[in-house]
Amino acid sequence: MSQGPSIPLQPWQVIVGGICGLVLSIGLARFAFTPLLPSLQLQTGLSDAAAGGLAAIHYAGYITGALASAWIDDVRWRHRLYGMGLWLSLLSVAGMALSSAMPNWVLWRYVGGLCGATGMLLGAGLVLGWLMRQGRRPELGVHFIGLGLGIVVSALGAWGVLQYWPLWSHQWLAMSAVGLLFFIPAWFWRPPVPPATSVGTASQAFHKVSRRWMFTMAGSYFAAGWGFVINATFTVAIVEREPALAGQGALAWALVGLAAMPAVFLWDKVARRMGDTRALLLAFGLQTVSVILPALSDTLAAAFLGALGYGATFIGIVSLTLALVGRRAPHNPGKAMARLTLSYGAAQVIAPVVAGAMAQATGTFKGALWLTAGVMLLGMALLATLPEEIAQ
Repeated sequence: MSQGPSIPLQPWQVIVGGICGLVLSIGLARFAFTPLLPSLQLQTGLSDAAAGGLAAIHYAGYITGALASAWIDDVRWRHRLYGMGLWLSLLSVAGMALSSAMPNWVLWRYVGGLCGATGMLLGAGLVLGWLMRQGRRPELGVHFIGLGLGIVVSALGAWGVLQYWPLWSHQWLAMSAVGLLFFIPAWFWRPPVPPATSVGTASQAFHKVSRRWMFTMAGSYFAAGWGFVINATFTVAIVEREPALAGQGALAWALVGLAAMPAVFLWDKVARRMGDTRALLLAFGLQTVSVILPALSDTLAAAFLGALGYGATFIGIVSLTLALVGRRAPHNPGKAMARLTLSYGAAQVIAPVVAGAMAQATGTFKGALWLTAGVMLLGMALLATLPEEIAQ
């Protein structure tokens, strides 16, 4: 596998390539599951508990990828694995259509999780490293447009395929064709391979982060992962379960992405003005309110406001947290991001299983939403113990 393009890339190409990589590896390999889940359940009899289990399997793959990312020092291997993840992202979407057997779905959701880790951690680390080498502001707001755009693409793509391909397997194949449109620029405009950094230098840079700071951030990021995955997995299902809101699930999911895209710029500006810790506390608080809204009211307004609030805040939490830890380990930001992300991934494995079981037992997601709000408040309490840091 080639190490990267032989022709020097323009800055806009690296940025757009990274965005497209996120759309493919997260927006489709991960998020396509959310808008296609109601159709999958209706046609195959997949239960809420099993759907939560599949989401957990996906994040088990994500954790596996994060573990690998946390220990790989050779930047050339990180670049190779990122490229491999782009190819497997396409296959993981198409593979869902091969069989209605649970082992098939388990396999491809797990592979999709691995791809998500390569896109989110290796890709973000390569882009952030490139920004710092170019003397640009070390922020990931522009890069993480790919998360919001990925949600919009998955929502609109799912809406389109549902109109023309009623069979669930054809829907997944059609979504993989959508993914091909983003694969091409993501592959040809991958961030160039950076200069090799010695293992010793990278390790010394990482160990500048104190244990207390890292454990506190890991605890708060666990809470963020819990809040993220409940909405990422069940937003469409929650809306569709309400008789008065049936048919509006895809629109609610699209609103998540539409809110996320401009929010990445806004959160960078908020952090410059307020400081990273205060900006994160604000994002946590607003997301907690967004989680509670659908539990308080069954109205369309509450569902849409919750979707908008969730989209506008989860993206800020991810972008600010990963950029913050990446700046503390400039010689290998992707490795530092991966170590922190292990806690985020752990929450993403546990939360869908708990939420799915609660919904299966009660027939509603409201209990899971209240639990999620409580977890987010605990994350805020941890963040409040950290000293303030200002983005440079």
